[in-house]
Amino acid sequence: MTESLIACPAVLALELAGGESPDRLELTRDEAQELAALVAEDLRALMPGVEAARFALAGALFDGVEILRPGYPVFATLEELARRIPRVTTAGGVVAFGTHEGHMPAQPLVPDARYAGGPMRLLPWILLTPADQAEDLADAMEVELVGRGEAGARTADFLMRTLGVRLEHARYLSRNDLLALTCVQYEHVNLAPMWTMLEAALLTPYQQETALGSRGLPLRYADGQVNIPGIAGWFARDGERRADAAHELAGTLFELRQYAALLDAHHVPLRMDNDATRSEPFFVEHIAEADPALPPAELYAHEAAGLGMAAVTVAQPSAGKARILAHGYPLAPSALGPLLDALAGRYDAAPHLHTLGRILLDADGALAAPAPALH
Repeated sequence: MTESLIACPAVLALELAGGESPDRLELTRDEAQELAALVAEDLRALMPGVEAARFALAGALFDGVEILRPGYPVFATLEELARRIPRVTTAGGVVAFGTHEGHMPAQPLVPDARYAGGPMRLLPWILLTPADQAEDLADAMEVELVGRGEAGARTADFLMRTLGVRLEHARYLSRNDLLALTCVQYEHVNLAPMWTMLEAALLTPYQQETALGSRGLPLRYADGQVNIPGIAGWFARDGERRADAAHELAGTLFELRQYAALLDAHHVPLRMDNDATRSEPFFVEHIAEADPALPPAELYAHEAAGLGMAAVTVAQPSAGKARILAHGYPLAPSALGPLLDALAGRYDAAPHLHTLGRILLDADGALAAPAPALH
């Protein structure tokens, strides 16, 4: 009967010297195997008896957003590959996975170059240990790695020579250590509400969780995604408008773009109420259907410093007050063109875009469009 093995995940965190970046993000099979032997030697010094567990390392350098995704696909793939190795159902041994003829053995182990610019790179590894020893080993990892988990000189030297970088630190972290570090980092840059959402997606995906953005925007995690209310409707009802409502809304939209980029990087979907099928980097908030008795709809761009085009309103000219049909919110600069195409197609709007030069709100604090002049 085969022995049941439990995976204990961790990373080797490389803090790069200022301004430096590695020559590449992947190691060859031979390089990964050499690194794995050095790391295994470090771990034996940190946690005597660890050699009874099977050690597996991925020779690829990731950003934290790639490691911390629902289901932990990098760790899950590394574990799956490690279990396929002959005699993997017995403890002990060192295995590593790197490129062969330029390719990693599985797509989740291929780092995304879009996230390669950060000051810290992470090399994932796991220990596969018999079930009756897993709890003790996991406890040892939590104590020893965070306390004295600096990589050995030979390991750090190999990495610097192989990757062509200088390292400030090379330190072993358990997955829990990485979660705690990321929490502190996000709180430090005023993204604590996002961490609340991400923590739910990573650790308790079967539960619901709520939070408020720093400007009061409600966030709700449920069923694997984060939901927000329609921005214009929420802001008119419940937004904090204070002395300058347009400035407050611009701040909310700036924050929304931050949230969207972060959640996309962690592969957690962000949805706006009544726009649940979003696949493009923009939101559309539907307000009303077109009135066939009125002229065709037109597009109006709300602008704000630091955001460019903050929102686009679709409205039909109407005597006294424009009839608002929808609002669109680009979540990245590249999204504006596709958003305009989508709005013009959905609401049969004229292709010309009216730029307002500011965020235009009505008396209730809702996004508005200019009323046509009365003659």
